[in-house]
Amino acid sequence: MKKILFIIDKIELKYFEYNKLVTNFWLIKEFLDRDVAVYISTIPLLSLKNKTAFAKCYKSYIKNEDIFYEKTLIEIEIDNFDIVMFRPDPPVDIDYINATYIFDFVKTKVINSPKAIRSFNEKLHSLYFQEYMTNCLVTSQKADILEFLNKYKQIILKPLNKCFGAGVMYLYLGDPNTTTIVNSMTNNETSVVMVQEFLPEVKNGDTRVLTLGDKILPYCIKKLPGKNDFKFNTHNDNFLVRSDLSKEQLESFTPVAKRLNDTGIYLAGLDVVGDKIIEINVTSPCYFIKEINELYNIHLEKDLANYLLTQTLLSL
Repeated sequence: MKKILFIIDKIELKYFEYNKLVTNFWLIKEFLDRDVAVYISTIPLLSLKNKTAFAKCYKSYIKNEDIFYEKTLIEIEIDNFDIVMFRPDPPVDIDYINATYIFDFVKTKVINSPKAIRSFNEKLHSLYFQEYMTNCLVTSQKADILEFLNKYKQIILKPLNKCFGAGVMYLYLGDPNTTTIVNSMTNNETSVVMVQEFLPEVKNGDTRVLTLGDKILPYCIKKLPGKNDFKFNTHNDNFLVRSDLSKEQLESFTPVAKRLNDTGIYLAGLDVVGDKIIEINVTSPCYFIKEINELYNIHLEKDLANYLLTQTLLSL
């Protein structure tokens, strides 16, 4: 029997049940349905013994169409797994970085590559694809931010290591809170942030464009902003709608997927407003499987599992 290890977030372990909003749980269930042995672990349960990497993990199982895990921890050498899904959520803090170092000693295929994740900041390194992005600035300096604000009139400020829109701020020229917001975001000019030109189209939502290997998937979800907010902040069907890619978008974003794939980032989520990429999610991108399945009448988890299994030349 083939074995797969999922490194998941601690909160997902705490509430380990078949939550249809969670990409990991769709994949775990799909693998279990295929009689693949699935084990789950978290960052604090990883270790190195000399040069050998281990994970203390729980074996998962399926019962009555739900997923569970046995409560006994088992320590397994990570190279004994056929594939590892490395999907803890940000923040990419020192504990996260240390976990990626442990995987430097692992030969098994890891998706996404921890080394690639370590080298790719989801906000800052989006600049590799500047031709597809809005105007932006990465700095900690208040004067630079104010100059950028004066030029573009409306801007977005983002911390570099958070997720789900946490800490993202909107600022307009003349905002009476400008000094407070800039000082708070930059920790008084000691922390680097990303500053982007505000795109008015974001009020109509941003689209999650999904990569799979070196390809762009044709299935997209538009995330609508929450009430009294400019960004998506509520994961339910009222704020998620179908958003098909044009032929031109598919062609323009495919080179992004190819470059990410070449670096070891096989699963990514591009956040797109109009034709502009505003962020590239590589740590644990949500694939909105529930919504895509319902809106497109497909089973996206099967496509993902087929791809993931072929990465280790496993029999389908």
